[in-house]
Amino acid sequence: MTIISARPSAPAATSGPPASTHLTSAERRAELESLRVLPARHPGRWVATAVVAVLLAMVVNSLVTNPHWDWAVVGKYLTWPSILSGVWGTIRLTVAAAAIGFGLGTVLALMRLSRSPLLQSVAWLYVWVFRSVPLILQLLLWYNLAYLYPTLSFGIPFGPSFTDVETGSIVGKFGAAILGLGLSQAAYSSEIVRAGILGVDQGQHEAAAALGIPRARQQWRIVLPQAMRTIVPTSINEIIGLLKGTSVVYVLAYGELFYTVGVIYGRNLKVVALLLVAGIWYLILTTVLTVAQFYLERYYARGALRTLPPTPLQKARWTALTAWAGTTGRPVSSAVPAGWSSGNRGGHLFRTARSPRPTEGSGL
Repeated sequence: MTIISARPSAPAATSGPPASTHLTSAERRAELESLRVLPARHPGRWVATAVVAVLLAMVVNSLVTNPHWDWAVVGKYLTWPSILSGVWGTIRLTVAAAAIGFGLGTVLALMRLSRSPLLQSVAWLYVWVFRSVPLILQLLLWYNLAYLYPTLSFGIPFGPSFTDVETGSIVGKFGAAILGLGLSQAAYSSEIVRAGILGVDQGQHEAAAALGIPRARQQWRIVLPQAMRTIVPTSINEIIGLLKGTSVVYVLAYGELFYTVGVIYGRNLKVVALLLVAGIWYLILTTVLTVAQFYLERYYARGALRTLPPTPLQKARWTALTAWAGTTGRPVSSAVPAGWSSGNRGGHLFRTARSPRPTEGSGL
């Protein structure tokens, strides 16, 4: 049997040089200039915007037209002297409890990371106990501390006492509130600080140890400043929660905002209006803390970001300068960063009817 195999025939020789399939730089530039940019269409975004706008209009209309909101009463009591006194009481509690909570929490976090088994165990036990007991129960226990210890002695441990004071003269309503809020907050703050320290790259610890820096100085000068980028956002959230948590102190009849509001609406029966007053003040105080959070995060991000995020004032200034340049036809001021005026809007490239289709190999 004879097997015949067919080989492909060689291509026919062509005369002259082969035609080039690549465009020159000038042709490619002309090709690109013939394209026009059309903005990307987002129908879902427009539908969602319309739905949210309608809902907002309904909410605003209800707030304005419903007479049961008693906006006149709200405006009257918003700056009432007793209300302002309650706001100041809330601020005092928040500042004092936050100072105790985060100061003691930092110490507890360092104890948890210590090489001493005793320090680790004591810190773990503290966190376990204070996170397990409800805050309102802690407040009541501290308020009744005088029942357990009528007097407090100050002196040498297991030795002579220098002075004795009545517990009730020290741990009153404000003292019990500070102890309850601050010591409870310390348990949560310690976990925040510990997580921030553990989030620092291990190479930082090793490099500091290689340079012979003492361990205590490593923590305070190298590790903690880097950990602040992680600690600050969560800490501000905790302080905001602490601010609102001061309302629990009403069980001690201490004159903070929520207790003061309750006393007033118990007399004039304007419950909803006075609750709105309290809500507005909590919103104001929370807004102040939120602004502080933004600037603190921006401050501690200096070593991690090449370009810091713009502040709201910078955004407003750049937007105004860009709008002024667009209105007057003048060039955008050099104070505006490059790319701010363009808006970075997404789009698609579409070929116009008069633009030719690119040749194969043009790279388009």
